Amino acid sequence: MWWSTFLLSLREIRRNLMRSFLTVLGVVIGVAAVITMVTLGNGATRAVSDQISSLGSNLLMIRPGQRLGPVGDSGQQLFKESDAQALAAQVPGIDAVAPAQGATVVAVFGGRNWSTRVTGTTNAYFQTNNWRLSAGRIFSELEERSGASVCLIGETVRSQLYLSQEAIGTQLRVRQFSCQVIGILASKGQAAMGQDQDDTVVMPLHAVQRRLTGSQYVATLLVSVADDADGEQVKRGIAQVLRERRRLSDSDEDNFNIMDTRQIAEALSGTTRVMTTLLGAVAGVSLLVGGIGIMNIMLVSVTERTREIGVRLAIGALEREVLLQFMVEAVVLSSVGGLIGVVLAVLASTVLAAAMKVPLMFDPGIMMLAFAFSAVIGVVFGFFPARRAARLDPIEALRHE
Repeated sequence: MWWSTFLLSLREIRRNLMRSFLTVLGVVIGVAAVITMVTLGNGATRAVSDQISSLGSNLLMIRPGQRLGPVGDSGQQLFKESDAQALAAQVPGIDAVAPAQGATVVAVFGGRNWSTRVTGTTNAYFQTNNWRLSAGRIFSELEERSGASVCLIGETVRSQLYLSQEAIGTQLRVRQFSCQVIGILASKGQAAMGQDQDDTVVMPLHAVQRRLTGSQYVATLLVSVADDADGEQVKRGIAQVLRERRRLSDSDEDNFNIMDTRQIAEALSGTTRVMTTLLGAVAGVSLLVGGIGIMNIMLVSVTERTREIGVRLAIGALEREVLLQFMVEAVVLSSVGGLIGVVLAVLASTVLAAAMKVPLMFDPGIMMLAFAFSAVIGVVFGFFPARRAARLDPIEALRHE
């Protein structure tokens, strides 16, 4: 009985292909929208996490002032290189500490120039920020201590100034002085806030202080926390050391702030997950709209096939058999719509993920759930028309014009 009922349902669907297509269109759009939104949302969450982690491994950024904002405002007490050395020596759980002082400059090579950001720091900077080299080397101990005129450049600077030329060993002019390029940093791409991490020139801290800023102070301390260390305990130790070095009494508030990139990553990832859930829920509403469409078309079908139903009932068909036939039609329609929606979602997600430059992260669970929900929609919204057909009076049905 089940097989014959299924064949009858397929015959009725094929008889009105255009109407069947319009019936399942809402389900197709609903399933495709839900899967696409969740897939893109998962990709965006992974992209944010990757961008935050590219800043550094378990990175703490310590900046002067009580709030995040531009460094150099009046009243801000900047750091010294000795602060970084004290943290590295006195706070357990720290892998490396890098002082960093930056300046915006115009770099020139040959007949080309490019506005970029110069960062003066130590070799610990490459560890705290997870920088790798694609060519060359980092500073030697003598170059770092003496503030030699050497530098490493990011991939954006290399592509803008050197094009296809070899950069290692050349002299790059930065403002009024030149530095020898000794290394090229591996590409990192954009950070979570949109800035180009590859648009950078890294020089020894003493060289930047002597030639660019004219000051012994540094704006930022970058701290890499050991993987097995308690991050909160490390932050408390950093705060205690800095308060002592900055001579703050117990009643004074911290005149510095510690930003934990792990907390930022968790907060941003949580936000994107919430947005993904909301978008998926909104897209899921279209599945309900598709179910209502199926119910309306099935009701029309019952009206059109009243005489056929009357004949079946008159020759001995049971109510449950008529009910089953129309239920199967509704489920087949919604399931076919679900399958088409899954295929469209895969195509749309692939194209949109490439356009948005986010990882393509399909969730098999969501795909199965969306398809199963589309089948449930057929059962729920197909029941009322099917029950109406099964309860028709055979005599009245045969008289129907």
